[in-house]
Amino acid sequence: MLPIYELLAIGFMVTFIVSLFSGYPVAWLLAGLSLLFAAGCIFLENQFGIDTFLLYDWAKVSGVVDRLDAIMSNWVLVSLPMFIYMGQMLDRSGVAEIMMRNFVAVFGGIRGGLGLTVIVIGILLAASTGIVGASVVLLAMLSMPIMLQNHYSKALASGVVAASGTLGILIPPSIMLVLMADQVSVSVGDLFMGALIPGVGLGLLYMLFVLAVGILRPDLVPPRPAGADKLTTKQLLLAFASTIPTFGLILLVLGSIFFGIATPTEASGLGAFGAILLAAANRRLNWRVIREVGIETTLTTCFIFAIFIGATFFAYVLRLVGGDELIGEFFKGLGLGPTGLVLVVLAVVFVAGFFLDWFEIVLIILPLLAPAVRVAGIDMTWFLILIAMMLQTSFLTPPVGFSLFYLKGVVPEGVTIQHIYLGVLPFVLLQVAMVALCLFVPEIITWLPEQMYGH
Repeated sequence: MLPIYELLAIGFMVTFIVSLFSGYPVAWLLAGLSLLFAAGCIFLENQFGIDTFLLYDWAKVSGVVDRLDAIMSNWVLVSLPMFIYMGQMLDRSGVAEIMMRNFVAVFGGIRGGLGLTVIVIGILLAASTGIVGASVVLLAMLSMPIMLQNHYSKALASGVVAASGTLGILIPPSIMLVLMADQVSVSVGDLFMGALIPGVGLGLLYMLFVLAVGILRPDLVPPRPAGADKLTTKQLLLAFASTIPTFGLILLVLGSIFFGIATPTEASGLGAFGAILLAAANRRLNWRVIREVGIETTLTTCFIFAIFIGATFFAYVLRLVGGDELIGEFFKGLGLGPTGLVLVVLAVVFVAGFFLDWFEIVLIILPLLAPAVRVAGIDMTWFLILIAMMLQTSFLTPPVGFSLFYLKGVVPEGVTIQHIYLGVLPFVLLQVAMVALCLFVPEIITWLPEQMYGH
């Protein structure tokens, strides 16, 4: 029979998983269950002398305050609200509308060209905003009516928009990568550079898929629009010019980090200021926009940090009853090598993505699995980017795929949730294929950090 503390740890984790289906906010569940569980363990120790590792009083449990203080005083996390502000402001700056109008003129003569336009703009938005919800909604509002008017398959159009919008969670600057770096104590710069090639490569994979659909299933994409072949030099120049502001912002943020000019925290401030300048240059900056962006940034930041606090309490209490040791012994007992261990973790993350948001997975599951990965001698940058790519599928997999709900809220009439589900399926498979490629060819992830930092 398992020791009492191991049974308690298992019961604690199972209770949390079951309680997720109650509908209560995850942050309150994490903190509330942790408090109740700690009280129950202390009661068992005081009344029955059962050793639960909690040292018979609240003194050890109160150590979570020091953990929370360390989180709130972490300068890396200051970049989170700044990156969120940058993304929200950029979405209101009008640069995406300008790019969409000019790129449609350039790609209009290619079968599937509208789909390619959405993906290209999705990549550019991903590298400058990183806010998935805003990107999906913006891309849907700009492109879905045009694609449907040109007789695109509803499923294909939905899949292209939803998948392109999720690239922001992987391509730096990504708030998910910032949180991962903080949770596992690795360099944000390493993660940003490690994610750059896989993220852009995934976007190119999407583009190849759309081109293949145009060749193999021409009925799913429109015929060439009349006069689309008459591409002029002016249209090319306008399309190129429309990308300059976005590329400038990307260079300002990522370039300053990559070349050691600024820390991620400082670069996030530069990015937020640059987004304000772009909005002002496009005459989109006014007090209403400033107010809306401020409110959205505050709400999103509060949401993240509420889960952060709850997850810290949960992980701390779980460790006090030996939960981390239990998980480590479980993986050690599997007798798998490093590759096998990574495959199991990726499978766990993929399944968890059907039911949990990436916030919960990064803040709860990742810190519990990371020690076992470190013991196995696995490169943490490579491992975390694999996890990030797998977490990207959580936005597209039902029942809680947030991109699906963002998209359903703004699609034109006649596009059903069934169209959306069918449309995202091939893109989920493409994401898993990219994970497999990076798993067996680690250099896709590790090459750029090695070239820049020599490790």
